Amino acid sequence: MINYGNIFDNEGLSYTAYRELVNQLLAEGKTTGPDHSEAMLHYTKMNVQRMNRVDKTTVLGNDLLEAMAKVKGKYHFLVISEGWCGDAAQIVPVINKLVEHAPDQFDLKLVLRDQHLELIDAHLTNNGRAIPVLLVLNEQKELVLPKWGPRPQVLQDLLMQWKKENSDMMLVAEQLHGWYAKDKTQSTQAELAKLLADLK
Repeated sequence: MINYGNIFDNEGLSYTAYRELVNQLLAEGKTTGPDHSEAMLHYTKMNVQRMNRVDKTTVLGNDLLEAMAKVKGKYHFLVISEGWCGDAAQIVPVINKLVEHAPDQFDLKLVLRDQHLELIDAHLTNNGRAIPVLLVLNEQKELVLPKWGPRPQVLQDLLMQWKKENSDMMLVAEQLHGWYAKDKTQSTQAELAKLLADLK
């Protein structure tokens, strides 16, 4: 039985602390998780730039703001992430922006996937440990909705198609981040608005 409250309270990092950890590890020639290869360091450096950009450019849309305004009570967002994950770099700053907009209603903590295998293994996507994963907890810090993630459904479907068409994962990653750049967080915001509408 997973104790979500204990993980949230005692092991979760604030968004600021998460960003600082990723930067500190990069300065030491490392990233989060056990793999500190050149490729993983490269991904992480790119992701820092992506997070900076999403932090700066994201404007919450009316649909999401309206969905937030209708939520009663307080909720805790527990996000499973890693510094090297490209999807996390595109999505976690949007979740943080939401929380910053309504700090009395929502708060956010992040945990690293590879340090919490029991947690991620309870929330697999197609039997894989895909991240980021957003878990919504109520005031008692109990899980109240199915997990959301690791990416908007429209992109999940496209990604499966791209992987069938191409075995070069670098090219697939380019397609993925090109899609995020064009979408400008709109699909992520739409799905988060839908998720919030399910909160009773």
